[in-house]
Amino acid sequence: MSGLADIHIREAGRTGRITLARPKALNALTYDMAMAIEAAVERWQAGGAIDLILIDAEGEKAFCAGGDIAQMYATGSHGDYAYGRRFWADEYRMNAAIADCAIPYVAVMDGIVMGGGAGISVHGSHRLVTERSMIAMPECAIGLIPDVGCSLRLAKAPGHLGEFLAMTGWRMNAADAIHAGFADVAVASGDLDTLKQRLAETADPEAISGFVRPAGEGTLTPHLAAIDRHFSGATALDCVTSLEADGSDFAQKAAGMIRKACPLSVGCSFDLVRSVRALDRIEDALALEYRFTWRSMSDGDFVEGVRAQIIDKDRNPQWKVARLEDLDPARIDAMLAPLGPDELKLGGEETE
Repeated sequence: MSGLADIHIREAGRTGRITLARPKALNALTYDMAMAIEAAVERWQAGGAIDLILIDAEGEKAFCAGGDIAQMYATGSHGDYAYGRRFWADEYRMNAAIADCAIPYVAVMDGIVMGGGAGISVHGSHRLVTERSMIAMPECAIGLIPDVGCSLRLAKAPGHLGEFLAMTGWRMNAADAIHAGFADVAVASGDLDTLKQRLAETADPEAISGFVRPAGEGTLTPHLAAIDRHFSGATALDCVTSLEADGSDFAQKAAGMIRKACPLSVGCSFDLVRSVRALDRIEDALALEYRFTWRSMSDGDFVEGVRAQIIDKDRNPQWKVARLEDLDPARIDAMLAPLGPDELKLGGEETE
């Protein structure tokens, strides 16, 4: 049904099928793909002929490695911020549509799932991971924050795991993702074809139960107590200082990951997770995220982060604030301050 080569949207009986079809680009999500997903979800909800939505992707390497930010960089690096702001606003509306979907939404999170890929999967009602799954929110590395509604998932993760995941961009395996609330159950990648066929035939999510397998050991399981201890501080810098005073390999690795990231993004991500913890609606979390992303090119480090990590690949970003020690709390407050007439409005109560 979809006219895009990058995404296949069709109906199989009473199952709506969405398949990302950019395997060579790790199924990175373009603006047009995001809008096609939103249109399909809205159409199937309104039509009454579909009882289940199933989203998956071509290839074995990635479900979706994030949003395709090439166009955002091309425009933002020339001082045009309108395209990026529209992309984020429209993408966030799509994320909310998935979270609020009245039809069971089954996401097959096989392979790499990062950033925007999490936004089209972790808000579903049934989220499946495999032994190949690798899930992360690595936005701080490019001058962004964990967004697409995932600040809500991070905020609701057990203990202070959300702050840790947001600040480090740690790569979760299947067991980690289930523990953190980013996924529900594990299945074997070798069973996926059969499982997807069964779901298409039955349009019944109960079919998943016969395929559930043990998720195995989480990479974070031995470190959960340490994470809670180190990330209970009042500021992002408190957390890093605590990590750096701990001589363990894990603490040193986590501290190193944070130190490589954009200090402004790290500070804002920490405060964002803490703020969102008091919220329950994805619309309210998205509105807070949008305050940062709206400013990320004009006032933040997004353009420089993308240049260093993705365009030039010199891995040597020149951040506006070089170290967390130099980050004025007022800068964080300014990045997360209300946007006035530009505030993201997705219906329901507006964020204060």
